[in-house]
Amino acid sequence: MLMRRTLSACLTGILLLSSFLARAGDDETGQPAPRFRARTTTGEQFNNDSIKGKVVLFEFWTTWCKYCEEEAALVDNIAREFGDKGLIVLAVDVLEPDQKVKKYLAEHPRAVPIVLTKDTNLAAMYNAQVYPIYVVIDREGNIAAEQRGSAGERGLRRLLRRAGLEAQ
Repeated sequence: MLMRRTLSACLTGILLLSSFLARAGDDETGQPAPRFRARTTTGEQFNNDSIKGKVVLFEFWTTWCKYCEEEAALVDNIAREFGDKGLIVLAVDVLEPDQKVKKYLAEHPRAVPIVLTKDTNLAAMYNAQVYPIYVVIDREGNIAAEQRGSAGERGLRRLLRRAGLEAQ
């Protein structure tokens, strides 16, 4: 019985790893962004049509992710810095109960619009399973860059440059 469980766990691990590697090898840069819809906690609606002509940074995060918490202020600052240059930042919390997220945000306020999983199809589209994940959509609606894992300030600025957005 123990051997069967061990074998099952190994096979599950292999399948998950092969799925991850297949996804990691997919370079979607330059491809049109998938059709999406998102509603923020304040009721603002976003979709592919509403973001035309803007650069969009999707930040996929969770309340339990220490790296997400560490980079939240950085993402908020980037949003403020580039907001008048056409940047929209949407912070998408992934698979957590509304109340948990609202309680977390009361203690850790954010300057960017927050989107909950139930109010979007984005997390599934970008296979959001590790956090944070950053996806940048350029002004033409194409995927300009993706980063899985912490980016830091240099990394976020590099992602935005790929979409044609730079500080002056």
